[in-house]
Amino acid sequence: MIEPGATIGIIGGGQLGRMLALAAASMGYRVHVFAPEAELPAGDVAADVTRASYADTAALDGFAAAVDVVTFEFENIDTAAIARVAARVPVYPSAKSLEVAQDRVAEKRFVEALGGQPAAWAAVDSLADLDAAIALLGCPSVLKTRRLGYDGKGQARLTTPGDAAAAWAAIGGQPAILEAWVDFSHEFSVLLARGQDGEVVTWAVPHNSHQGGILDTSRVPAPPEIAVHSAAATALAIRVAEALEHVGVLTLEFFATPEGPRFNEMAPRVHNSGHWTIEGARASQFENHIRAVCGLPLGSTELTAPEVLMKNLLGEDVHDWQRLLADRRAHLHLYGKSEIKPGRKMGHVTWL
Repeated sequence: MIEPGATIGIIGGGQLGRMLALAAASMGYRVHVFAPEAELPAGDVAADVTRASYADTAALDGFAAAVDVVTFEFENIDTAAIARVAARVPVYPSAKSLEVAQDRVAEKRFVEALGGQPAAWAAVDSLADLDAAIALLGCPSVLKTRRLGYDGKGQARLTTPGDAAAAWAAIGGQPAILEAWVDFSHEFSVLLARGQDGEVVTWAVPHNSHQGGILDTSRVPAPPEIAVHSAAATALAIRVAEALEHVGVLTLEFFATPEGPRFNEMAPRVHNSGHWTIEGARASQFENHIRAVCGLPLGSTELTAPEVLMKNLLGEDVHDWQRLLADRRAHLHLYGKSEIKPGRKMGHVTWL
């Protein structure tokens, strides 16, 4: 057990790290952030910051020596960096969760082995492979890079076989997978936290709506079209967490289809679709992640209101802060980012 007063290391300095740091501070922990960027939303609320490359072994060693336990806020980290830190201080979740989530082929195979149903897919390593995959899966379909894709990045949609060359060029000719198109009614996610002792808690399943591949809103409770799938999807998520011996929050995204819940992707960390839990649950995803990595009992995931809605503030939406603060029902979260870009997550707002 890592007791309050200790220092938690967080690898990655974005808004997820920021909200983890705030949750940790409320429980009496110090936070030390490690990330290379000049602007670090998490660094604004941390006790210490190390700005260095993930390949800087001396900086990683110094960071590991200064903290009592380490976690990470995103999965696009070189596993060699995690392994180096883990040789010196406990790291949760483990590198196994990271390795599976980083590679779409490994992720699909892992989930399929546990009884999950992703969209039909094929590995693609060349334009010739893509042509063969299209012949197998048909169109429409979606080409996705095997690694480093998020928020719709590293993806290209194919409507006809003639789109193959353009799609391959659009993702930079990187190793990829082709996924058959899924006809779905709704998108949803399962968020759980698993403790070091194997205890698992889950939150209410949110209905997620996207714009341009980026999450726009998450709402609980989910409509009946999603609720009918929640038990099967949650059971799969728990099997994944247990097979990985995952510690911390784990998120699986799904499509609701007539054939059942179709697995989309997983994230071995706190997740945008769980931001509503800060005000909408007794213990938020951030609090329970901190509890898990520190070996503490997990908190209640009970809802605090009959209905909860979270909306992302993307790009210029951040200028609505005055109007949102005038709404006494709204809970506003701004991430402290100075540069506004289309689709960039600048904050979020939650209504109970």
